[in-house]
Amino acid sequence: MAATLPAAPYPSSDSVTPKRQPPERRRVAPWADAVFAFLAHGAAWLTLALLVGIIVSLLFNAAPAIEAFGLSFLWTAEWDPVQEKFGGLVMIYGTVMTSIIALVIAVPVSFGIALFLTEMSPGWLKRPLGTAIELLAAVPSIVYGMWGLLVFSPILSTWVQQPLQKLFKGVPVLETFVSGAPVGIGLLSAGIILAIMVIPYIAAVMRDVFEVTPPMLKESAYALGATTWEVVYRIVLPYTKAGVVGGIMLGLGRALGETMAVTFVIGNFNQLDSLSLFEAANSITSALANEFAEAGAGLHQASLYYLGLVLFFITFVVLSLSKLLLAQLRKGEGARS
Repeated sequence: MAATLPAAPYPSSDSVTPKRQPPERRRVAPWADAVFAFLAHGAAWLTLALLVGIIVSLLFNAAPAIEAFGLSFLWTAEWDPVQEKFGGLVMIYGTVMTSIIALVIAVPVSFGIALFLTEMSPGWLKRPLGTAIELLAAVPSIVYGMWGLLVFSPILSTWVQQPLQKLFKGVPVLETFVSGAPVGIGLLSAGIILAIMVIPYIAAVMRDVFEVTPPMLKESAYALGATTWEVVYRIVLPYTKAGVVGGIMLGLGRALGETMAVTFVIGNFNQLDSLSLFEAANSITSALANEFAEAGAGLHQASLYYLGLVLFFITFVVLSLSKLLLAQLRKGEGARS
């Protein structure tokens, strides 16, 4: 009879190795979350407090001018510190016009730069060219101003202003827009310098938002026979229009607040003699830079604070309108989706 092997004994419960439970997460500093939340809330409230403090400070210091001139300060062109008659129309007009000129020039150029970098540039050129454009934003504004005064203004006078004055001499409307001393200083010169300064900001934002367009959408359009312009116009721009508008508004805010570059090339002339683009003018920022240190206590200093308050209001309105526009664009995109 064959011998039978003894059955293997079942392992007892003592011999089974128990599963290792994951170690309980130990909170080293239970108060860390509370401190972090407190710091985050404090930073937010500090920002709001600084904003309110700036507004209150401007209102308090501008109160004598507001009481003396009221809202007529906004449409009065006279600026006479000797007789203490002040109006901010010249500075407001110069600020708005230079910013509009800057956007008219900078937006198409920035769009072309972003389009070239994202759709048409060869690989070996894309990175160096993008870096070079971004480096323009690091140039100090006073360098732009000095270059505009010493280099660009003579070129503008010799090759643009004088030929245009000869060409449009005797033409009723166009002659007015190119009149003025042919020195290359004025609204157009300041607007062009501002355009050069804001191009890096707008171009960088446009390039970044163009690059977030899904490649599948563009490749599908190319596969259907679309041209580069059709892909950009029908695919890229509708997909990224909120970001494009945000970049343009960023450039506008930069142009409105620029000081030193505008001070060098705008002419700093506190009279509105004509609507010429070559006429010397003034802006709010250049007026503050030139006169604030020498303004005596009283209506002169209060009027400069009033100008600062107006600039703050203009910037606030521009940013608010941009927020509303972006909200409408996002709402439209959500409705279509």
